[in-house]
Amino acid sequence: MSTNPTPRTDLALEAVNLHTDNSITDGITQRQYEENGFKITHVDIKTDEAQKKSGKKIGEYITVEIDDLSLSDADTAAAIISEKLAEFLNKHNLCGKTVLVGGIGNREITPDALGPMCADGVLATKHATDSKNSVFESFGSVAVIAPGVLAQTGLEASEIIKGIVKSNNIAAVIAVDALAASSVSRLGKTIQITDTGISPGSGVQNSRKEISSDTVGVPVIALGVPTVADAYITASEDTDSVKMFITPRDIDEVVKKNARILSLAVNLALQPNFTKDDIAAMMS
Repeated sequence: MSTNPTPRTDLALEAVNLHTDNSITDGITQRQYEENGFKITHVDIKTDEAQKKSGKKIGEYITVEIDDLSLSDADTAAAIISEKLAEFLNKHNLCGKTVLVGGIGNREITPDALGPMCADGVLATKHATDSKNSVFESFGSVAVIAPGVLAQTGLEASEIIKGIVKSNNIAAVIAVDALAASSVSRLGKTIQITDTGISPGSGVQNSRKEISSDTVGVPVIALGVPTVADAYITASEDTDSVKMFITPRDIDEVVKKNARILSLAVNLALQPNFTKDDIAAMMS
């Protein structure tokens, strides 16, 4: 029988353990704590060697672990994600500047629909704030797009986003995408935030051009939730492993729940002058 290769994962938390023999090198730091009952892990990839060992770009990665949540717990999770997202915005001096939210993925394929569904729930305000009307002085300037995938548009999502950034004075991008995990237990239950950008489809070996500061010219903060996991199935009569990916049976509800959490988190981070109820009223 052939030996199964190392599973692919988009989660830095998993990658550190998979690729560094469960040891933390000098170039990788990791700390964990709880906040309002949610387990939070910070992973910092600091050196070229650490980047090579982990397979993850140099930068900061934050994961918030969630489980089956009530509506109130989901709102608490969104508030925590919002706080972490705001920390990244402050880190890059982005407060008060125009941010583009990109919902990456294919809304026609449920496990890949997280990004577009999240984008549907984000309050777009750039047109209003550009008007200089005093009514909108309290609003953050936000543009929103779900650029689709290469097979639908003939264009890389990164190319579409780069064009919007250049022509609309965008200061930063928040990219939301579905991820891949190596552990089934993390599907729909781990939210990752990072300022390293994102490579759409990388976890399922369908990499598209990355969306990062290197490719679009401004800071890119990525939000993601794993919706698929590696599965290697070896038939008893064959020695070749067949590459497959698995997803939860209730993936439609998993994606819907997480899209709501992420869209609320993004709205709270980009519209700090408004409450959850304010935003809900404006989106209705």
